[in-house]
Amino acid sequence: MSYEFFPVVYDELMDSELYDAWSDFALRHLPEETYSLLDLAAGTGEFSLRMALAGLQVSALDLAPEMVRVAKEKFAQINLDIPVIQADMTHFDLKKEFDAITCFCDSLNYLETEEAVRAAFQHVFRHLKLDGTFLFDVHSVYKMDRIFQDYSYGEGDPYVATIWNSFPGEYPHSVEHELSFFIREEEGERYIRKDELHKERTFPISIYKKMLLETNFRDVQVFADFSDEKPNEKTERLFFKAKK
Repeated sequence: MSYEFFPVVYDELMDSELYDAWSDFALRHLPEETYSLLDLAAGTGEFSLRMALAGLQVSALDLAPEMVRVAKEKFAQINLDIPVIQADMTHFDLKKEFDAITCFCDSLNYLETEEAVRAAFQHVFRHLKLDGTFLFDVHSVYKMDRIFQDYSYGEGDPYVATIWNSFPGEYPHSVEHELSFFIREEEGERYIRKDELHKERTFPISIYKKMLLETNFRDVQVFADFSDEKPNEKTERLFFKAKK
């Protein structure tokens, strides 16, 4: 999986209203006394930025060097003090604990095995304070198996054009996203093509719950599509809330 080019156009492709929705969900479900927050798979820092502006002391973590670079530059431009750490969510040791940890934008779906998801849950648990809150979202089995299968999308503007095709992956409830970017050179009419492959996998709700409980999380709750409602058979995005 490559992230060499994707961070450059990531914010252009993402709908800013989605970050508003993730922030609204988090602020509704975090206790009032929440002060410190670790944002896993923080990407270019858009969610971290919103949570910091909401008054939380935020730290951001991401595996991809380019994502980390973009996030650091973004925070520096507005003089916002958010530490950005390059690390793997399945293996990190920050030697501190947080009131809350988040992992949004279906980032856990990039972990392709149960062992990797368990490792991420274990490291989250170790970095949470007692009674701390863990919030994350994942694609549902319905979305992986029905909506993403043979999915195709295209969008363009004078600066960059994107073609996105999705195909069934090698694991159950998995998908491979083939992304092609055509970016215009600063001078002239030429476009440079960049290709990336992103793989995602999800698991049934029961498996996520089982892994959380086996990691000693408690009070596990599941919500549907940015709401506070319970999921149904056509829910596309699942939100989990668990306590240490």
